[in-house]
Amino acid sequence: MSFRSIQGQDRVKQVLQNSLRSDKVSHAYIFTGPGGTGRREMAKAFAQAIYCKVLPDDACGQCLDCRKVEHGNHPDLHWIVPDGSSIKIEQIRDLQKQFAYRASASGTKMYVLEQADKMTVQASNSLLKFLEEPTSQVVAVLITDNGQALLPTIRSRSQWISFLPMGRVQMKEKLLAEGHAPLLVQIAVHMAAGTEAARALIQTNGFAELRNLVIQLAKESLTRLPSALLTAQQKLAKGEFSEQLPQFMDMLILWLKDMVQLCLGSRDDIIYTDGMDWMTQQALSYPIDHWIACLEQAIETQKRLRFHANPQLALENILLRLKGV
Repeated sequence: MSFRSIQGQDRVKQVLQNSLRSDKVSHAYIFTGPGGTGRREMAKAFAQAIYCKVLPDDACGQCLDCRKVEHGNHPDLHWIVPDGSSIKIEQIRDLQKQFAYRASASGTKMYVLEQADKMTVQASNSLLKFLEEPTSQVVAVLITDNGQALLPTIRSRSQWISFLPMGRVQMKEKLLAEGHAPLLVQIAVHMAAGTEAARALIQTNGFAELRNLVIQLAKESLTRLPSALLTAQQKLAKGEFSEQLPQFMDMLILWLKDMVQLCLGSRDDIIYTDGMDWMTQQALSYPIDHWIACLEQAIETQKRLRFHANPQLALENILLRLKGV
């Protein structure tokens, strides 16, 4: 893993490589941004670059230290993930014990905390003590979706590195070049913030079927409402796709955005391109206010489902709204 092998995030690479060239690597970094933007890959590339014996500001991938980082067995690199639902104080204490020993020939010890915002209060306070007594021989990387969720005192002692969502055109080109189905790529790049996350979505079991279910329920709601209500109950509320209801809502919202576009007479950037003809006919059968109201209700339903609203009732309401009942 090298900086060169990571697509996008050029500003992040520049900051990290400049610090390596000038020998001014910070003792702590917060890698913050949406999932799928390459934060984990960047942390690994950064670690390899720090330990690489060949290149001054990147990883050669061939030297012994690069290979050890790649295979997860470098003695001076410690990677911490949540134990269950959180990072616990015992994990931070164990880390501190490991760091009490002198680093090997590299001279630098490094640790990476994934989902750092999931530290317990005790773990956060323990880590803070660790950060308050930095040495030039320690580098920390805290990876999080939401850096603001970390203690202000941890934020103030760390260099903030923001990861931005990758451009959809870039993501689409890369995924199509890998041979993924165009219809699935088109929707995945609108649901994910980076190539890795979009690829993972496409490869998820049932992703293609879930997309087809959105189209099926939309069609049935507009033409055979009782059938749509039954399908939603059997497949989504209580059936095989019940665990993927959040993804279904994401896909439905994208479909409704298409309908707003088509009602306005625009065919640019339509996601469900395979249904353009029948969608256009239906879009023009209702006033624009109808589709905007449906879209607003779908977004509100998505929020309510996060707070454990009744799935069947929530789905029935949105399908009824689609029909205009």
